[in-house]
Amino acid sequence: MQSQTHTALALGIDIGTSGVRIAAVDSEGRMKGFAAKGFTRREERHSPAAWWSCVEECFGTLAGQVDLNLVAAVSVDGTSGTVLALDSSLIPRGRALMYDETCPDPAIVSRLDALVPESSTARGPYSALARAVYLARKHGARHIVHQADWIAIRLGASITSDENNALKTGYDLETGTWPEWIQESGLGLEVLPEVKPAGSVIGPVGEQAVALGLPPSAVIVNGTTDGCASFLATGASEPGDGVTALGSTLVLKLLSDRRIDAPAYGVYSHRIAGMWLAGGASNTGGAVIRHFFEDRDLPALTARLEPDRPTGLDYYPLLGPGERFPVNDPALPPRLEPRPADNATFFQALLEGIAAVEDQGYRRLEALGAPALRSVRSVGGGAANEAWARIRQKRLGVPFLPALSTEAAVGTALLAWRVLRQ
Repeated sequence: MQSQTHTALALGIDIGTSGVRIAAVDSEGRMKGFAAKGFTRREERHSPAAWWSCVEECFGTLAGQVDLNLVAAVSVDGTSGTVLALDSSLIPRGRALMYDETCPDPAIVSRLDALVPESSTARGPYSALARAVYLARKHGARHIVHQADWIAIRLGASITSDENNALKTGYDLETGTWPEWIQESGLGLEVLPEVKPAGSVIGPVGEQAVALGLPPSAVIVNGTTDGCASFLATGASEPGDGVTALGSTLVLKLLSDRRIDAPAYGVYSHRIAGMWLAGGASNTGGAVIRHFFEDRDLPALTARLEPDRPTGLDYYPLLGPGERFPVNDPALPPRLEPRPADNATFFQALLEGIAAVEDQGYRRLEALGAPALRSVRSVGGGAANEAWARIRQKRLGVPFLPALSTEAAVGTALLAWRVLRQ
């Protein structure tokens, strides 16, 4: 039976690496409905048709939970740096190139490295711009768009991107334009989408969105990247609010009232909702822990942690040499000695080491001009470890607050709600 909410709703659509999620959120930020559809084969993550099929299935599920006629706005987030080519009829040509794929043509990367300013995030083999140039050449593309852009286009949006997704493709936040030097790479600026700030209204939904159950009065709000959406989902909203992602790697994001960019440390900022989201990613994290311990062993080891009795071991947990943030040293060696005989002590020392890197990371952001850390919310698999949270809080010395949600789709819906409130 369908559950009526009787209040306006905003939808957030998250196109992730494993599938699609859609959240329906009310004006108080409460999730009233949620649907998810995972990709069944790995190659579907590259397939725009598979993305859209999952969106359609999620809408069918969501219709059984909420009244879609109450939806006032819809917004989309996607994986940062994922691009695809479209023909003149807005039909995808070939598969998308994902955020974690290098450009298939090294010559394009070399050419861009000679053109792209040092401060730009469009440099290197993982450059979204390099992938865009490659796709445009390969398919004679009429348009190059990002993952979130294309789903919004299917919902009725014009060929528009947001500042967050466009950043890694070379968009210049200072001038608010695609820079002229992009044309020297062989990619015409007319192929790239118009760019508007994340959280701005693009226009009303189209026929395909109405066919999915949305009312014609609903508007499409310009989305963001999955990382920015995940930050917004936590409820962090004030300068100095930090979000730590404890996954395979350690990723820090800090809300700032000013732009912080330091490419040498892998630090760059997204502009979102009138603020700046500064961040960096370390090579330490859960992948190091899984190198030494099986997942099945972690609960027993966690039960033996003693957060109030530090091991005194000064570890810098890495799988191999090299660190990019908060230390910029491609030769930085792992520091994992001496190893105690007791596995629980070794496990705690690893967690303490990662906490030390987290502390150093937030201090690095502050040293670069970001506000001082005032609170932390945690997401990712490691966020559930309460003993580790105590280790980290003792190290950081700020309040640890619960995340409102860990679903990127909720963050994207909250972004849409900012427009509705205005």
